Amino acid sequence: MRNIKKRAVVFLSATALVAGPLAGFAASSANAAVCTAALANAQKAVAASVAVKAPWDGPKSGPKAAKGKTLIYVAQTMQNGGVAGAAAGVKEAAKAIGWKVRVIDGQGTPAGISSAMSQAVTLKADGIIVGGFDPATTKAEISAAKAAKIPVIGWHAAATSGPQASLGLFSNVTTLRADVSKVSADWVIADSKGTGGVVIFTDSSIPFAEGKSQEIKAEVETCNSLKILEYANIPIGDSISTLVAAKTTALVAQFGDQWTHSISINGGLYITPMAAALRAAGKSGTGFPHNVGAGDGSADEYARIAAGDFQSVTVPEPLTMQGWQIVDEFNRAFSKQKASGYVPVVHLVTKANAGNSTVWDPQNGYRTEYKKIWGVK
Repeated sequence: MRNIKKRAVVFLSATALVAGPLAGFAASSANAAVCTAALANAQKAVAASVAVKAPWDGPKSGPKAAKGKTLIYVAQTMQNGGVAGAAAGVKEAAKAIGWKVRVIDGQGTPAGISSAMSQAVTLKADGIIVGGFDPATTKAEISAAKAAKIPVIGWHAAATSGPQASLGLFSNVTTLRADVSKVSADWVIADSKGTGGVVIFTDSSIPFAEGKSQEIKAEVETCNSLKILEYANIPIGDSISTLVAAKTTALVAQFGDQWTHSISINGGLYITPMAAALRAAGKSGTGFPHNVGAGDGSADEYARIAAGDFQSVTVPEPLTMQGWQIVDEFNRAFSKQKASGYVPVVHLVTKANAGNSTVWDPQNGYRTEYKKIWGVK
């Protein structure tokens, strides 16, 4: 169903990846036996997760560009930096191939998403993109699209990349969710040296997000000397900033220095208000908790990481490249060809390798390669 490509990696020294001892953590935890084997495995995984400039490992052939197509991108919410970034990538690629794109914002609610999908079908789009939500929540609309012979492609709509027949998707474009989950948790294990207290932030109403956070939780639990302090379920929507800020304040009051790390399913949406609340609580931007964004990698995340401002790591998606892949997958669908099955590499961003970037945009020549396939300049 998918063709998982070999990850290109570069080694970083353990000193660049692993922070010092966890000062101030509860004495009982500090004296506990450290998870030696899990820690060693995590350090190895983290060292192997910083992608370097690599040659293009995606599709090399495919159909020439179809003419005059219009895509409708149905967004879970355009407040989500990943959803918005993928939409921007689709627009850029559509311009290159000569197509039109319209974005309809589902505004983060089931009713809004359902309405947006209905509009996309009614407007007779040539192709519909499920932008960051579970297609199972819009079965009726996807069935209507199928009846109208409109191909549907997902971005972050399922845990795996490639065709998703049971969900009504010609293909789903994403990195491998399990890889993102694992490296996020492994960084916390490595950074903590196996001792600390972890909070996981998720939105359990979104199956993809809940699946990711459960994978994160399972990997953290491979280190039995780390403690999961709380599994915080805060829905993505208009109130997320207020809810996260309030939860952060409560966590500081409840756990104090025991809270050493957090992992959020989306760095931009969760860590932005978390950082403000931690700052208000008098915390240091480089102190504990060390915060991890397990997905998307928005510009504000890069800025926080580079500045040492309440975020240590993000695991970004190559959003623009994924937008180009979505357009290529539609071009294959329009030509009655199979999906490419391409899975983008997973990349771990730390202060050591962030540089001056504000987005993860692989320098592998993907724009040139897709244009070659489509036969456009």
